[in-house]
Amino acid sequence: MFVSGPIATNSYLIQDEGSKEAILVDAPHDVAERLNPALESGVRISILVNTHGHWDHVGDNVAVLRKTSSLLAIHSADAPMLEDGGAYGFDLPFKVVPSKADRLLIEGEKVVFGSSSLEIFHTPGHTEGGICLYSEKENILFSGDTLFDGAYGRTDLPNSNVKEMVKSLARLSGLPPETRVFPGHGDSTTIGEQEWLKHR
Repeated sequence: MFVSGPIATNSYLIQDEGSKEAILVDAPHDVAERLNPALESGVRISILVNTHGHWDHVGDNVAVLRKTSSLLAIHSADAPMLEDGGAYGFDLPFKVVPSKADRLLIEGEKVVFGSSSLEIFHTPGHTEGGICLYSEKENILFSGDTLFDGAYGRTDLPNSNVKEMVKSLARLSGLPPETRVFPGHGDSTTIGEQEWLKHR
């Protein structure tokens, strides 16, 4: 895990155990340079997945793509946000270079790297195209800004929706309690540790 950018955004490099192929989940500002040790050891990042289109998760998309020659994937509903880096016209502490998705993700498909894979959960609420990546086999969930430890993503921003967030959280609450959750900000947790989910 890398924590990068001005609001401490998490990025995850996930490598297939049986090969050097990997994926990167989210690309906050300045994360590209932190990939050097892994790349120098022979790790090959084949795909960069944005959990959603906000600036703090896509700020280094172009830098990562140039460094790794990987494909860029995001849910179709958030793909237009890559054109302005999900900034919504706000002043940012750095310039987000526009990027364009090579692959538009949909509910239920799998992102495959080596012999490993992660299933796409479409979890709107924070944004229209927010996603989580789930492995039933490994009991892990990369939750983006849908679910945090003790909280969930903001629903007061453009293209967010409280009702959709409630549905998405209800879906995640049904995962096995031992499922390890790796969020877009903050510490990891488990579904079982988030008792509040049952009362949303």
